[in-house]
Amino acid sequence: MKRIILLCLTLLAVVLSTNAQTRKVTGRVTDQQAKPLEGVSIGVVETQVTTITDEKGQFSIQAEPGQTLKFSYVGAASKTFKVGAGTTINIELPLEDNALNEVVVTGYQKERKKDLTGAVSVVNVKEIKDIPLGNPIKALQGRVPGVFISADGAPNGGASVRIRGVGTLGNNDPLYIIDGIPTKRGLQELNQNDIESIQVLKDASSATIYGSRAANGVIIVTTKRAKAGYSRIDFDASLSLQYYNSKIKTLNAEERGKTYWQAAVNDRANPNANQIYQYEWNGDFDNPILGRVVIPEFIDAAKT
Repeated sequence: MKRIILLCLTLLAVVLSTNAQTRKVTGRVTDQQAKPLEGVSIGVVETQVTTITDEKGQFSIQAEPGQTLKFSYVGAASKTFKVGAGTTINIELPLEDNALNEVVVTGYQKERKKDLTGAVSVVNVKEIKDIPLGNPIKALQGRVPGVFISADGAPNGGASVRIRGVGTLGNNDPLYIIDGIPTKRGLQELNQNDIESIQVLKDASSATIYGSRAANGVIIVTTKRAKAGYSRIDFDASLSLQYYNSKIKTLNAEERGKTYWQAAVNDRANPNANQIYQYEWNGDFDNPILGRVVIPEFIDAAKT
């Protein structure tokens, strides 16, 4: 029985001692102009206890002497404060303009991929930089899921891009955003070596950023920019040849004139009734004989 009473007294002493150390810390948080900040997060680093300030910037939290309070607010740098003997704390959090760089302002370009909720594909530019093509879009064939790209095979030919299939508005080409500038011209005029990154927005959420023009999807391209304190010269050269597999033999001016004369005689029509060729022939449709094809120096009266 004595042991039980002694144990209860010991536990009571421990509880009283703990309550004596933990106390209520109050205070007020303002900015550099002494205006109260509402919604500032305050947390005890050691115990993970948190609270926020009210509309007057005031707060209260349970903490012990020696523990650390951390103050966090969007648009301001975090600040820590070590609890001392006092129970009232006044903190100033200067607001920073450049802190807004942490927020997405240009679509999906600066947002982390794991935070995205829409269908976005990021192209690995390192895989296509060594593919010498006149149009960078052609290098994306088979590399982006859900994007269908077809080309005619010519070195200077264009490419057809379909992200959401075929629409009903007549124009099914996606919207291209090159360094923040929207265009429908494509990427055939852009040097492939100047591209820093390519992102493809495939879902309807892209329309909330770029409007109805993004109904067929959006391809965002960011080009390379100069970096401070870093100088480098790159030289790349490539050569492409275009030729016919089978060359077609064509007619010259006189041979074309003879062909036109023969066609007119076969139809029993006057071969000289044309604006270009004149013929010296016997005029007999049953036994036609062509003497000479007369090719004029000019084909109109103004001699242009």
